Amino acid sequence: MVSASPTQAAAAPEVCPSTAWRPRSLEIGLMSVTVFPVRLLLVSFLMLLAWPFAFTASLGRSDFVIEPQSWWRRFVDLCLRVIMRAMWFCGGFHWIKVKGERAASSEVPILTVAPHSSYFDAIPVTMTMCSIVTKLESRSIPIWGTLISYIRPVFVFRSDQDSRRKTVEEIKRRTRSGGEWPQIMIFPEGTCTNRSGLILFKAGAFIPGLPVQPVVLRYPNKLDTVTWTWQGPGAFKILWLTLCQLHNPMEIEYLPIYTPSDEEKENPALFANNVRELMAKALQLPLTDLSFDDREISLSQGPLRIYDYSSLLEFNLLVCRLGLRAGTKGKVLEEQARRARKLQGGRLGLEDFAQFLNLPVTETLAQVHSLFDQHGDGQIDIRHYVIALSTIHRPSQSMETLKLAFKMYESEENGEVPEEELATILEVILGIKEVELSGLFLALGRPDTAKITYDELHHFIEQHPHFVQEYLDFKNHPRKFCLERPKSCNGQSHNKDD
Repeated sequence: MVSASPTQAAAAPEVCPSTAWRPRSLEIGLMSVTVFPVRLLLVSFLMLLAWPFAFTASLGRSDFVIEPQSWWRRFVDLCLRVIMRAMWFCGGFHWIKVKGERAASSEVPILTVAPHSSYFDAIPVTMTMCSIVTKLESRSIPIWGTLISYIRPVFVFRSDQDSRRKTVEEIKRRTRSGGEWPQIMIFPEGTCTNRSGLILFKAGAFIPGLPVQPVVLRYPNKLDTVTWTWQGPGAFKILWLTLCQLHNPMEIEYLPIYTPSDEEKENPALFANNVRELMAKALQLPLTDLSFDDREISLSQGPLRIYDYSSLLEFNLLVCRLGLRAGTKGKVLEEQARRARKLQGGRLGLEDFAQFLNLPVTETLAQVHSLFDQHGDGQIDIRHYVIALSTIHRPSQSMETLKLAFKMYESEENGEVPEEELATILEVILGIKEVELSGLFLALGRPDTAKITYDELHHFIEQHPHFVQEYLDFKNHPRKFCLERPKSCNGQSHNKDD
Protein backbone atom coordinates (compact mmCIF):
# COMPACT_ATOMS: atom_id res chain seq x y z
CA MET A 1 0.00 0.00 0.00
CA VAL A 2 3.01 2.26 -0.27
CA SER A 3 3.21 4.12 -3.54
CA ALA A 4 6.74 5.18 -4.31
CA SER A 5 8.89 6.16 -7.21
CA PRO A 6 12.18 4.27 -7.06
CA THR A 7 15.34 6.32 -6.90
CA GLN A 8 18.95 5.92 -5.88
CA ALA A 9 20.52 7.77 -2.98
CA ALA A 10 23.29 9.46 -4.92
CA ALA A 11 26.53 9.99 -3.04
CA ALA A 12 25.92 6.65 -1.36
CA PRO A 13 27.86 3.68 -2.72
CA GLU A 14 25.65 1.08 -4.31
CA VAL A 15 26.40 -2.62 -4.02
CA CYS A 16 25.22 -4.29 -7.17
CA PRO A 17 22.83 -7.04 -6.02
CA SER A 18 23.69 -9.20 -9.03
CA THR A 19 27.21 -9.83 -7.68
CA ALA A 20 25.76 -11.19 -4.46
CA TRP A 21 23.26 -13.42 -6.24
CA ARG A 22 25.76 -15.36 -8.34
CA PRO A 23 27.05 -17.68 -5.56
CA ARG A 24 23.46 -18.57 -4.72
CA SER A 25 22.27 -19.09 -8.26
CA LEU A 26 21.81 -22.83 -7.68
CA GLU A 27 19.66 -22.20 -4.62
CA ILE A 28 17.60 -19.58 -6.41
CA GLY A 29 17.19 -21.85 -9.43
CA LEU A 30 15.93 -24.67 -7.22
CA MET A 31 13.56 -22.38 -5.31
CA SER A 32 12.29 -20.92 -8.57
CA VAL A 33 10.79 -24.26 -9.66
CA THR A 34 9.63 -25.43 -6.24
CA VAL A 35 8.82 -22.78 -3.62
CA PHE A 36 8.36 -19.68 -5.82
CA PRO A 37 5.28 -20.82 -7.80
CA VAL A 38 3.56 -22.04 -4.62
CA ARG A 39 4.26 -18.80 -2.79
CA LEU A 40 3.21 -16.68 -5.73
CA LEU A 41 -0.08 -18.60 -5.97
CA LEU A 42 -0.78 -18.22 -2.25
CA VAL A 43 0.12 -14.51 -2.21
CA SER A 44 -2.13 -13.88 -5.23
CA PHE A 45 -4.99 -15.85 -3.67
CA LEU A 46 -4.80 -13.96 -0.37
CA MET A 47 -4.68 -10.62 -2.14
CA LEU A 48 -7.78 -11.59 -4.12
CA LEU A 49 -9.41 -12.75 -0.90
CA ALA A 50 -8.77 -9.36 0.72
CA TRP A 51 -10.34 -7.44 -2.15
CA PRO A 52 -14.07 -8.09 -1.43
CA PHE A 53 -13.59 -7.15 2.23
CA ALA A 54 -11.91 -3.86 1.31
CA PHE A 55 -14.42 -3.15 -1.45
CA THR A 56 -17.44 -3.74 0.82
CA ALA A 57 -16.05 -1.61 3.63
CA SER A 58 -15.29 1.24 1.20
CA LEU A 59 -18.82 1.43 -0.22
CA GLY A 60 -20.65 4.65 0.55
CA ARG A 61 -17.78 6.19 2.49
CA SER A 62 -17.03 9.91 2.30
CA ASP A 63 -13.50 11.10 1.60
CA PHE A 64 -13.95 13.97 4.03
CA VAL A 65 -16.03 12.61 6.92
CA ILE A 66 -15.08 9.70 9.16
CA GLU A 67 -17.98 7.37 9.90
CA PRO A 68 -18.53 5.56 13.23
CA GLN A 69 -16.77 2.21 13.47
CA SER A 70 -19.74 -0.16 13.45
CA TRP A 71 -19.28 -3.77 14.53
CA TRP A 72 -19.16 -5.05 10.95
CA ARG A 73 -16.53 -2.52 9.91
CA ARG A 74 -14.39 -3.58 12.88
CA PHE A 75 -14.87 -7.20 11.79
CA VAL A 76 -13.79 -6.34 8.23
CA ASP A 77 -10.76 -4.51 9.57
CA LEU A 78 -9.76 -7.54 11.65
CA CYS A 79 -10.24 -9.87 8.69
CA LEU A 80 -8.08 -7.68 6.47
CA ARG A 81 -5.28 -7.54 9.03
CA VAL A 82 -5.30 -11.35 9.32
CA ILE A 83 -5.41 -11.89 5.56
CA MET A 84 -2.63 -9.40 4.85
CA ARG A 85 -0.42 -10.85 7.60
CA ALA A 86 -0.98 -14.30 6.13
CA MET A 87 -0.03 -12.95 2.71
CA TRP A 88 3.29 -11.61 3.99
CA PHE A 89 3.88 -14.89 5.83
CA CYS A 90 3.43 -16.80 2.58
CA GLY A 91 5.90 -14.39 0.99
CA GLY A 92 8.64 -15.44 3.42
CA PHE A 93 8.19 -12.75 6.09
CA HIS A 94 7.46 -15.43 8.70
CA TRP A 95 8.06 -13.36 11.80
CA ILE A 96 8.50 -9.61 11.98
CA LYS A 97 10.37 -8.24 14.96
CA VAL A 98 8.68 -5.18 16.47
CA LYS A 99 10.53 -3.02 18.98
CA GLY A 100 8.98 -0.26 21.06
CA GLU A 101 5.31 0.61 21.27
CA ARG A 102 3.14 2.45 18.79
CA ALA A 103 1.48 5.51 20.30
CA ALA A 104 -2.28 6.04 20.07
CA SER A 105 -3.59 8.23 17.25
CA SER A 106 -5.08 10.68 19.77
CA GLU A 107 -1.58 11.20 21.16
CA VAL A 108 0.44 11.13 17.94
CA PRO A 109 -1.42 11.63 14.63
CA ILE A 110 1.64 11.11 12.38
CA LEU A 111 4.17 8.29 12.16
CA THR A 112 7.31 9.14 10.20
CA VAL A 113 8.90 6.04 8.66
CA ALA A 114 12.39 5.63 7.18
CA PRO A 115 14.32 4.53 5.31
CA HIS A 116 11.94 3.96 2.41
CA SER A 117 13.57 1.40 0.16
CA SER A 118 11.00 -1.10 -1.08
CA TYR A 119 7.37 -1.80 -1.79
CA PHE A 120 7.68 -4.31 1.07
CA ASP A 121 7.61 -1.23 3.30
CA ALA A 122 3.85 -1.72 2.94
CA ILE A 123 4.12 -4.37 5.69
CA PRO A 124 3.89 -1.92 8.62
CA VAL A 125 1.03 -0.16 6.82
CA THR A 126 -1.03 -3.36 6.59
CA MET A 127 -0.17 -4.27 10.18
CA THR A 128 -1.49 -0.94 11.50
CA MET A 129 -4.00 0.02 8.78
CA CYS A 130 -2.67 3.57 8.98
CA SER A 131 -3.44 6.04 6.23
CA ILE A 132 -0.66 7.01 3.83
CA VAL A 133 0.09 9.81 1.38
CA THR A 134 0.03 8.52 -2.19
CA LYS A 135 -0.60 9.67 -5.74
CA LEU A 136 -4.17 9.59 -7.04
CA GLU A 137 -3.21 7.15 -9.80
CA SER A 138 -2.70 4.44 -7.15
CA ARG A 139 -6.47 4.18 -6.77
CA SER A 140 -6.79 2.75 -10.29
CA ILE A 141 -4.37 -0.16 -9.73
CA PRO A 142 -6.38 -3.39 -10.04
CA ILE A 143 -7.15 -5.00 -6.64
CA TRP A 144 -4.29 -3.19 -4.87
CA GLY A 145 -5.98 0.16 -5.56
CA THR A 146 -9.06 -0.98 -3.63
CA LEU A 147 -6.88 -1.99 -0.68
CA ILE A 148 -5.18 1.41 -0.80
CA SER A 149 -8.54 3.20 -0.86
CA TYR A 150 -9.67 1.21 2.19
CA ILE A 151 -7.03 2.77 4.45
CA ARG A 152 -8.30 6.26 3.55
CA PRO A 153 -5.09 7.69 2.07
CA VAL A 154 -4.34 11.35 1.45
CA PHE A 155 -4.32 11.45 -2.32
CA VAL A 156 -1.89 13.71 -4.17
CA PHE A 157 -3.19 15.22 -7.42
CA ARG A 158 0.05 15.65 -9.34
CA SER A 159 -1.71 17.30 -12.29
CA ASP A 160 -2.93 20.05 -9.96
CA GLN A 161 -0.45 22.91 -9.54
CA ASP A 162 -1.74 23.48 -6.00
CA SER A 163 -1.36 19.79 -5.12
CA ARG A 164 1.30 20.36 -2.50
CA ARG A 165 -0.72 23.00 -0.67
CA LYS A 166 -3.91 20.92 -0.75
CA THR A 167 -2.07 17.84 0.50
CA VAL A 168 -0.62 19.77 3.44
CA GLU A 169 -4.04 21.24 4.25
CA GLU A 170 -5.61 17.77 4.26
CA ILE A 171 -2.86 16.44 6.53
CA LYS A 172 -3.46 19.37 8.89
CA ARG A 173 -7.21 18.77 8.90
CA ARG A 174 -6.83 15.11 9.79
CA THR A 175 -4.11 15.52 12.39
CA ARG A 176 -6.11 18.13 14.27
CA SER A 177 -9.19 15.92 14.60
CA GLY A 178 -8.15 14.66 18.04
CA GLY A 179 -7.65 11.07 16.94
CA GLU A 180 -10.92 10.82 15.03
CA TRP A 181 -9.08 9.97 11.79
CA PRO A 182 -6.60 7.06 11.52
CA GLN A 183 -2.93 7.81 12.05
CA ILE A 184 -1.06 8.87 8.94
CA MET A 185 2.08 6.90 8.16
CA ILE A 186 4.38 9.13 6.11
CA PHE A 187 7.65 8.21 4.43
CA PRO A 188 9.25 11.68 4.54
CA GLU A 189 12.08 10.83 2.14
CA GLY A 190 9.41 10.83 -0.57
CA THR A 191 11.06 8.10 -2.64
CA CYS A 192 12.89 4.78 -2.38
CA THR A 193 16.63 4.82 -1.66
CA ASN A 194 19.26 2.12 -1.18
CA ARG A 195 19.29 2.39 2.66
CA SER A 196 22.94 3.45 2.78
CA GLY A 197 21.97 6.88 4.15
CA LEU A 198 18.99 9.09 4.95
CA ILE A 199 18.23 11.75 2.36
CA LEU A 200 16.52 15.04 3.20
CA PHE A 201 13.00 14.74 4.58
CA LYS A 202 10.09 16.50 2.93
CA ALA A 203 8.41 18.96 5.28
CA GLY A 204 4.79 17.80 4.83
CA ALA A 205 4.69 15.62 7.96
CA PHE A 206 6.17 18.39 10.07
CA ILE A 207 4.21 21.44 8.91
CA PRO A 208 1.31 20.84 11.36
CA GLY A 209 3.82 21.28 14.19
CA LEU A 210 2.40 18.35 16.17
CA PRO A 211 4.26 15.52 17.91
CA VAL A 212 5.37 12.69 15.63
CA GLN A 213 6.55 9.17 16.34
CA PRO A 214 9.60 8.12 14.30
CA VAL A 215 9.56 4.54 13.02
CA VAL A 216 12.66 2.88 11.56
CA LEU A 217 12.70 -0.15 9.27
CA ARG A 218 15.44 -2.74 8.92
CA TYR A 219 15.89 -5.69 6.57
CA PRO A 220 18.79 -7.60 8.17
CA ASN A 221 18.90 -10.28 5.47
CA LYS A 222 22.25 -11.51 4.14
CA LEU A 223 21.11 -11.25 0.54
CA ASP A 224 19.33 -7.99 -0.23
CA THR A 225 16.43 -8.81 -2.53
CA VAL A 226 14.00 -6.10 -1.37
CA THR A 227 15.68 -2.81 -2.32
CA TRP A 228 13.86 -1.12 -5.19
CA THR A 229 15.72 1.81 -6.75
CA TRP A 230 15.99 3.25 -10.23
CA GLN A 231 19.35 1.52 -10.66
CA GLY A 232 18.95 -2.19 -10.14
CA PRO A 233 16.41 -4.97 -10.63
CA GLY A 234 12.83 -4.20 -11.56
CA ALA A 235 9.72 -4.76 -9.48
CA PHE A 236 8.98 -8.30 -10.68
CA LYS A 237 12.59 -9.46 -10.34
CA ILE A 238 12.62 -8.22 -6.75
CA LEU A 239 9.39 -10.12 -6.07
CA TRP A 240 10.81 -13.28 -7.65
CA LEU A 241 14.10 -13.17 -5.72
CA THR A 242 12.36 -12.35 -2.43
CA LEU A 243 9.89 -15.22 -2.78
CA CYS A 244 12.86 -17.50 -3.51
CA GLN A 245 14.35 -16.84 -0.05
CA LEU A 246 13.58 -19.31 2.73
CA HIS A 247 13.03 -16.45 5.16
CA ASN A 248 12.96 -12.68 4.83
CA PRO A 249 13.68 -11.00 8.18
CA MET A 250 12.31 -7.55 8.95
CA GLU A 251 12.46 -5.25 11.97
CA ILE A 252 10.12 -2.40 12.83
CA GLU A 253 11.16 -0.12 15.68
CA TYR A 254 8.92 2.54 17.18
CA LEU A 255 11.11 5.26 18.64
CA PRO A 256 9.99 7.58 21.46
CA ILE A 257 7.54 10.34 20.56
CA TYR A 258 9.24 13.50 19.34
CA THR A 259 7.57 16.70 20.51
CA PRO A 260 8.69 19.80 18.58
CA SER A 261 9.96 22.92 20.29
CA ASP A 262 8.43 26.32 19.57
CA GLU A 263 11.27 27.01 17.15
CA GLU A 264 10.63 23.72 15.32
CA LYS A 265 6.91 24.48 15.10
CA GLU A 266 7.77 27.71 13.31
CA ASN A 267 10.41 26.04 11.13
CA PRO A 268 9.20 22.69 9.66
CA ALA A 269 12.53 22.20 7.85
CA LEU A 270 14.38 22.34 11.19
CA PHE A 271 11.80 20.00 12.73
CA ALA A 272 12.23 17.53 9.85
CA ASN A 273 16.02 17.61 10.00
CA ASN A 274 16.13 17.04 13.76
CA VAL A 275 13.85 14.02 13.46
CA ARG A 276 15.99 12.77 10.58
CA GLU A 277 19.13 13.02 12.73
CA LEU A 278 17.42 11.08 15.49
CA MET A 279 16.36 8.30 13.10
CA ALA A 280 19.78 8.15 11.45
CA LYS A 281 21.35 7.66 14.86
CA ALA A 282 18.97 4.79 15.64
CA LEU A 283 19.74 3.22 12.25
CA GLN A 284 23.48 3.96 12.52
CA LEU A 285 23.36 5.50 9.06
CA PRO A 286 24.96 8.69 7.73
CA LEU A 287 22.96 11.70 6.58
CA THR A 288 23.18 12.80 2.97
CA ASP A 289 22.01 16.24 1.89
CA LEU A 290 20.12 14.98 -1.14
CA SER A 291 16.39 15.16 -1.71
CA PHE A 292 13.64 13.82 -3.94
CA ASP A 293 14.10 16.88 -6.17
CA ASP A 294 17.75 15.89 -6.63
CA ARG A 295 16.54 12.71 -8.30
CA GLU A 296 14.81 14.78 -10.97
CA ILE A 297 17.99 16.76 -11.53
CA SER A 298 20.28 13.74 -11.75
CA LEU A 299 17.85 11.91 -14.07
CA SER A 300 17.00 14.83 -16.32
CA GLN A 301 15.89 13.99 -19.84
CA GLY A 302 15.73 15.84 -23.14
CA PRO A 303 18.13 17.14 -25.78
CA LEU A 304 19.79 19.47 -23.27
CA ARG A 305 19.80 17.14 -20.31
CA ILE A 306 22.13 18.04 -17.45
CA TYR A 307 25.60 16.56 -17.99
CA ASP A 308 27.33 17.47 -14.74
CA TYR A 309 24.79 18.00 -11.99
CA SER A 310 27.18 18.40 -9.03
CA SER A 311 27.04 22.21 -8.93
CA LEU A 312 23.28 22.26 -9.62
CA LEU A 313 22.69 19.83 -6.74
CA GLU A 314 24.60 22.17 -4.44
CA PHE A 315 22.59 25.11 -5.76
CA ASN A 316 19.33 23.20 -5.25
CA LEU A 317 20.23 22.42 -1.64
CA LEU A 318 20.93 26.08 -0.88
CA VAL A 319 17.76 27.22 -2.64
CA CYS A 320 15.73 24.76 -0.57
CA ARG A 321 17.28 26.13 2.61
CA LEU A 322 16.21 29.60 1.55
CA GLY A 323 12.66 28.36 0.99
CA LEU A 324 12.73 29.40 -2.67
CA ARG A 325 12.43 25.96 -4.29
CA ALA A 326 8.84 25.14 -3.29
CA GLY A 327 7.41 28.47 -4.41
CA THR A 328 9.03 28.49 -7.82
CA LYS A 329 6.48 28.46 -10.64
CA GLY A 330 6.50 29.44 -14.29
CA LYS A 331 5.07 32.89 -13.52
CA VAL A 332 7.72 33.51 -10.86
CA LEU A 333 10.48 32.60 -13.30
CA GLU A 334 8.99 34.79 -16.02
CA GLU A 335 8.81 37.75 -13.65
CA GLN A 336 12.39 37.28 -12.49
CA ALA A 337 13.54 36.99 -16.10
CA ARG A 338 11.73 40.23 -16.97
CA ARG A 339 13.42 42.05 -14.10
CA ALA A 340 16.81 40.53 -14.96
CA ARG A 341 16.49 41.72 -18.56
CA LYS A 342 15.89 45.27 -17.37
CA LEU A 343 19.27 45.18 -15.64
CA GLN A 344 20.88 44.50 -19.05
CA GLY A 345 23.62 42.34 -17.62
CA GLY A 346 24.32 44.70 -14.73
CA ARG A 347 26.24 42.95 -12.00
CA LEU A 348 24.85 42.69 -8.46
CA GLY A 349 26.63 42.57 -5.15
CA LEU A 350 25.31 40.53 -2.23
CA GLU A 351 23.04 43.25 -0.85
CA ASP A 352 21.57 44.02 -4.29
CA PHE A 353 21.07 40.28 -4.84
CA ALA A 354 19.19 40.03 -1.53
CA GLN A 355 17.03 42.98 -2.56
CA PHE A 356 16.31 41.35 -5.94
CA LEU A 357 15.00 38.23 -4.13
CA ASN A 358 13.40 40.24 -1.33
CA LEU A 359 15.37 38.26 1.26
CA PRO A 360 17.62 39.23 4.17
CA VAL A 361 21.36 38.80 3.82
CA THR A 362 22.24 35.44 5.38
CA GLU A 363 25.11 33.00 5.21
CA THR A 364 23.08 30.72 2.93
CA LEU A 365 22.24 33.59 0.59
CA ALA A 366 25.92 34.52 0.49
CA GLN A 367 26.74 30.93 -0.52
CA VAL A 368 24.24 31.12 -3.39
CA HIS A 369 25.71 34.45 -4.47
CA SER A 370 29.24 33.05 -4.44
CA LEU A 371 28.21 30.20 -6.78
CA PHE A 372 27.71 32.76 -9.56
CA ASP A 373 30.69 35.00 -8.74
CA GLN A 374 32.73 33.98 -11.76
CA HIS A 375 35.37 36.70 -11.46
CA GLY A 376 35.78 36.64 -7.68
CA ASP A 377 34.93 40.34 -7.39
CA GLY A 378 31.75 39.93 -5.34
CA GLN A 379 29.51 40.71 -8.33
CA ILE A 380 27.20 38.37 -10.25
CA ASP A 381 25.08 38.43 -13.39
CA ILE A 382 21.56 37.80 -12.06
CA ARG A 383 20.60 36.12 -15.33
CA HIS A 384 22.82 33.18 -14.44
CA TYR A 385 20.84 32.71 -11.22
CA VAL A 386 17.49 32.78 -13.06
CA ILE A 387 18.68 30.20 -15.61
CA ALA A 388 19.96 27.90 -12.86
CA LEU A 389 16.71 28.26 -10.89
CA SER A 390 14.68 27.35 -13.97
CA THR A 391 16.96 24.37 -14.61
CA ILE A 392 16.50 22.80 -11.17
CA HIS A 393 12.80 23.62 -11.16
CA ARG A 394 12.12 21.81 -14.45
CA PRO A 395 15.26 19.76 -15.25
CA SER A 396 13.59 17.72 -18.00
CA GLN A 397 12.13 20.80 -19.72
CA SER A 398 15.43 22.28 -20.79
CA MET A 399 13.98 23.88 -23.93
CA GLU A 400 11.67 25.96 -21.75
CA THR A 401 14.69 27.13 -19.77
CA LEU A 402 16.53 27.88 -23.01
CA LYS A 403 13.57 29.96 -24.21
CA LEU A 404 13.52 31.86 -20.91
CA ALA A 405 17.26 32.52 -21.19
CA PHE A 406 16.87 33.92 -24.71
CA LYS A 407 14.28 36.39 -23.42
CA MET A 408 16.93 37.80 -21.08
CA TYR A 409 19.79 37.88 -23.59
CA GLU A 410 18.30 38.40 -27.06
CA SER A 411 18.62 41.59 -29.06
CA GLU A 412 15.46 43.70 -29.25
CA GLU A 413 16.00 44.28 -32.98
CA ASN A 414 16.22 40.72 -34.29
CA GLY A 415 16.05 38.38 -31.27
CA GLU A 416 19.60 37.12 -31.79
CA VAL A 417 22.04 36.03 -29.10
CA PRO A 418 25.80 36.13 -29.78
CA GLU A 419 28.00 33.08 -29.48
CA GLU A 420 29.68 34.11 -26.24
CA GLU A 421 26.40 34.65 -24.40
CA LEU A 422 24.88 31.44 -25.79
CA ALA A 423 27.91 29.58 -24.45
CA THR A 424 27.23 31.02 -21.00
CA ILE A 425 23.57 29.97 -21.17
CA LEU A 426 24.49 26.41 -22.11
CA GLU A 427 27.14 26.22 -19.40
CA VAL A 428 24.51 26.93 -16.74
CA ILE A 429 21.82 24.63 -18.20
CA LEU A 430 24.16 21.69 -18.77
CA GLY A 431 26.26 22.22 -15.65
CA ILE A 432 29.48 22.26 -17.70
CA LYS A 433 32.40 24.63 -18.25
CA GLU A 434 34.27 26.29 -21.11
CA VAL A 435 31.70 25.71 -23.86
CA GLU A 436 32.98 26.33 -27.40
CA LEU A 437 30.40 26.69 -30.20
CA SER A 438 32.43 26.91 -33.40
CA GLY A 439 31.14 23.48 -34.47
CA LEU A 440 27.55 24.66 -34.19
CA PHE A 441 28.01 27.83 -36.22
CA LEU A 442 30.12 26.00 -38.78
CA ALA A 443 27.26 23.53 -39.26
CA LEU A 444 24.87 26.45 -39.62
CA GLY A 445 27.08 27.96 -42.34
CA ARG A 446 27.77 31.17 -40.47
CA PRO A 447 31.25 30.98 -38.95
CA ASP A 448 31.71 34.75 -39.32
CA THR A 449 28.32 35.89 -37.96
CA ALA A 450 28.17 33.85 -34.76
CA LYS A 451 24.65 34.86 -33.69
CA ILE A 452 21.45 32.86 -33.51
CA THR A 453 17.77 33.20 -32.58
CA TYR A 454 15.85 30.87 -30.32
CA ASP A 455 13.70 29.54 -33.18
CA GLU A 456 16.80 28.73 -35.25
CA LEU A 457 18.52 26.96 -32.39
CA HIS A 458 15.34 25.12 -31.40
CA HIS A 459 14.88 23.86 -34.96
CA PHE A 460 18.53 22.78 -35.19
CA ILE A 461 18.33 20.85 -31.90
CA GLU A 462 15.15 19.11 -33.06
CA GLN A 463 16.96 18.01 -36.22
CA HIS A 464 20.00 16.79 -34.28
CA PRO A 465 19.04 14.72 -31.21
CA HIS A 466 22.71 14.32 -30.25
CA PHE A 467 23.32 18.05 -30.47
CA VAL A 468 25.43 18.30 -27.30
CA GLN A 469 27.73 15.41 -28.18
CA GLU A 470 28.18 16.34 -31.83
CA TYR A 471 28.19 20.14 -32.00
CA LEU A 472 29.45 21.37 -28.64
CA ASP A 473 32.96 21.27 -27.26
CA PHE A 474 33.54 21.76 -23.56
CA LYS A 475 35.83 20.83 -20.71
CA ASN A 476 35.63 17.11 -19.91
CA HIS A 477 33.54 16.44 -23.01
CA PRO A 478 33.16 12.65 -23.46
CA ARG A 479 34.79 13.02 -26.88
CA LYS A 480 38.02 14.18 -25.24
CA PHE A 481 38.50 10.83 -23.51
CA CYS A 482 38.43 9.03 -26.85
CA LEU A 483 41.35 10.77 -28.51
CA GLU A 484 43.97 8.24 -27.46
CA ARG A 485 41.70 5.23 -27.84
CA PRO A 486 39.76 5.64 -31.07
CA LYS A 487 38.60 2.05 -30.97
CA SER A 488 36.51 2.71 -27.88
CA CYS A 489 34.81 5.65 -29.56
CA ASN A 490 33.42 4.06 -32.67
CA GLY A 491 33.99 0.37 -32.15
CA GLN A 492 36.32 0.09 -35.19
CA SER A 493 39.86 -1.17 -35.32
CA HIS A 494 42.71 1.18 -36.26
CA ASN A 495 45.56 -1.31 -36.61
CA LYS A 496 48.17 -0.58 -39.25
CA ASP A 497 47.36 -3.77 -41.10
CA ASP A 498 43.71 -2.82 -41.61
